[in-house]
Amino acid sequence: MKNNLIHGCLVVLSSACTFGAPADAPQTASFVSNGVKIAYATRGQGPPVVLIHGWTVDYATNWERPGVSTKLAERFRVIELDVRGHGGSDKPKEENLYGKEVVEDVTRLLDHLKIRKAHIVGYSMGGTIGLNFTFQHPDRVLSLVIGGMGWQNPDEKLQGLMDQLGKLDKNAEPTALCGRSMSKLWLTQDQLKSMKTPVSVVVGDRDPIRFLYVRPLEAARPDWPVTVIKDSDHISCVTNAEFPEVLVKALSVER
Repeated sequence: MKNNLIHGCLVVLSSACTFGAPADAPQTASFVSNGVKIAYATRGQGPPVVLIHGWTVDYATNWERPGVSTKLAERFRVIELDVRGHGGSDKPKEENLYGKEVVEDVTRLLDHLKIRKAHIVGYSMGGTIGLNFTFQHPDRVLSLVIGGMGWQNPDEKLQGLMDQLGKLDKNAEPTALCGRSMSKLWLTQDQLKSMKTPVSVVVGDRDPIRFLYVRPLEAARPDWPVTVIKDSDHISCVTNAEFPEVLVKALSVER
């Protein structure tokens, strides 16, 4: 089971899986976040949506190639960042430069773009980052969508998946450090229950994350809606044509 979960976090998406030609090409840029270069791209117009990708990939693989950002850009201003340690962003080799620093990169990106509040969408590792960011900075979040991830009670240390991620990545130390640091971002049950920001979850019906992490989240926050996409595992959920439709629906709810 653990090996399947680790494999599921390697969101390797085919460039052939698209939902249509882009309305406009993403505009790529970068900024310096507390001394670390963070690469990002923007496209579309409308309410801002920040997309946070999964472990070992980048924004292009997680969002651009399967056409998710293209679909969202029809109605939203889409902002995609490469998490530090990934893609075109810098890859620090010091462990203390991950964890909470990854979360604060989102804050600094919003400040850099002069955006006061945005929707947040995170997939897999990005869901963990998004949940922590939403708890830490509720005044900056319109809503949160967690994809392919849920919640782990840090007091129970269930599975220890995040601790194991980095240990498997011997050839990419910065990515390993980023993966390991995710275990430091889990919220306590009291913190989770105190959140007032609108949150929804989307997960594949065949994704092991559904059973290990989404169900504990449902038990702790039964008021947060969960959409299960049929015939999808951790990887194919993102390439399923239903996935961006679910995101558009969730992000379009009037608050």
